[in-house]
Amino acid sequence: MYDRILIRYGELTLKGKNKKDFINRVYQMVRDKCNDLEKISFDKRHDRLYIILNGEKYTNVVERLNKVFGLHSYSLVATTSKDMNDIKKLALELSKSIKEEKTFKVETKRSDKRYPLTSMDITKEVAAYVLQNTDNYKVKMKNPDVKLYIEIRQDSSYLYFDKTMGLGGLPIGVSGKGMLLLSGGIDSPVAGFLTMKRGMEVEGIHFESTPLTPIESAQKVVELTKKMAEYAPNRGIKVHFVPFKDLHMKILEKVNDSYKITIMRRMMFRISEKLAKKFGSNCLITGESLGQVASQTIESINSINDVVNIPVLRPLISMDKSEIVKISKNVNTYDISIRPFEDCCTVYVPSKPVTKPKIEKCIREEIFDYESMVDWCVENTQTAVIKTNSSLDLPKEGFEVKIT
Repeated sequence: MYDRILIRYGELTLKGKNKKDFINRVYQMVRDKCNDLEKISFDKRHDRLYIILNGEKYTNVVERLNKVFGLHSYSLVATTSKDMNDIKKLALELSKSIKEEKTFKVETKRSDKRYPLTSMDITKEVAAYVLQNTDNYKVKMKNPDVKLYIEIRQDSSYLYFDKTMGLGGLPIGVSGKGMLLLSGGIDSPVAGFLTMKRGMEVEGIHFESTPLTPIESAQKVVELTKKMAEYAPNRGIKVHFVPFKDLHMKILEKVNDSYKITIMRRMMFRISEKLAKKFGSNCLITGESLGQVASQTIESINSINDVVNIPVLRPLISMDKSEIVKISKNVNTYDISIRPFEDCCTVYVPSKPVTKPKIEKCIREEIFDYESMVDWCVENTQTAVIKTNSSLDLPKEGFEVKIT
């Protein structure tokens, strides 16, 4: 009965001169996600895309569409000829697939203006036919349970029920590239997901500090990146593993206890900015939420931002923790994030961290030769492309990135 899926682009159709490029990127992403489905074919049109199922289960296609940013909505479509008898017959068949009592409405769009009946004529005739041949429908013009859409196009007639919302947003890559400070916690993967949704390519930066932190914290990062990679082009995301142990230990040794976290974040930002410039990124991305912890007060954010000269995006800045947790569960990162392995920002947390650090005080606390240590961290960073099927071989001693 259903033979294709209709995809709508939504926001992308408003992009003026960039519209064609945006739509082409989404089209390529859809093809990439569906490249293992050999039966399907594509019918690309001006503002829409049709996926011809050719016998493929529609659930297999929808599963992949739900990983593509830039899709406004989609519908499972049945096609027939433009003959009114065929249209009414198919409308009745579709309507009978819903067994429970429903209110319904028929809406018609007549793209083929040469068709002899008006949109209103078609709507009235089809609605009357469905009502005469079913017992479970009542017409309701406002907010019906079910809408049956009919499109009369040049080649044939398209019938479908309500629209299913897609992820929305913009196709990845149209908004540049950002470096995501990726811990093993709940917040940073959600920040990465939301930034990707606005069309930004994301690369991860993870500060690895074994044996101060357990090697399993790096494993968490790999597993979290695999979840994000489900939405990425070619199902892969780069992660840069920074050897942070020596600098971490120096901070613990030299810095006043209350300022340890602030200085650590300043060092991370310095390193991240250098990596961003090295790998052609436009900004940094963090999972900070205003006031959530001591290092996320506005004074702390200002003191930490002071050491970089590129934009820092904070998609979660105004979110409650419950909102962040809800998204993390929706994208299947929550259960990984709550595994009990600490990262650099959670191990050795001061008993009374400063909540209103002063930039001048931060500078006085940085009394050791951190510049050379920051440069060493950048030079010795290990990079790996993590795909949805990647795994990390954990060494018995030290740390070496071996992604298989």
